[in-house]
Amino acid sequence: MSVLEFNSVLLEISDQLKEENLHKLKFLVKDQIGKQKLERVTTGHQLFEVLTERGQLGKDKTDYLSKLLRQVQRDDLSDRLTSWEVQNEDPNKDLSDTERAKLDIAMEVIRENLGKNWRKLGRKLRLGEVKLESIATRHQGDLEETAMELLKEWKKSRGAEARTQELIAALRGCQLNLTADKIQEKLKQEGLTCSD
Repeated sequence: MSVLEFNSVLLEISDQLKEENLHKLKFLVKDQIGKQKLERVTTGHQLFEVLTERGQLGKDKTDYLSKLLRQVQRDDLSDRLTSWEVQNEDPNKDLSDTERAKLDIAMEVIRENLGKNWRKLGRKLRLGEVKLESIATRHQGDLEETAMELLKEWKKSRGAEARTQELIAALRGCQLNLTADKIQEKLKQEGLTCSD
């Protein structure tokens, strides 16, 4: 995803913010940014620039802004930002074909078996609370989709370092041994092992 495309989405979001939305956003971030700097902010894209300067917003770091937009009842804009991020990511780009196949199998088994333990696994995989809350908001009531989104976020955060063995270890760390065993059994059926 290019910076230009990301900035275009931010500009689109800025254009759709109402003055009241901007005032509420400024109120939410006032303790982090400071009153003097916020007084000079008169548009959404100016606020986004400040958040970017402070390391709270970037093309690979949209959770904070997404959460802020939801807090000012602009779920439509939060969803726009999230959908753009999902459309422009390729978590498989640096993985070997074998590891990609193993991860696909593991993710499918986890999706089918994880259920309400998805937050526990997310924490074990070191996904932040903001990310977990964003996932929960997007997939309320659908545990399989929630689990799949969790795994996609983990895979994206790990990039080329994403490994099936890490998922299995995290499951075991959450006492979800049956799911870990099911993954290993399915890999064995497909002629793959975790150490491949």
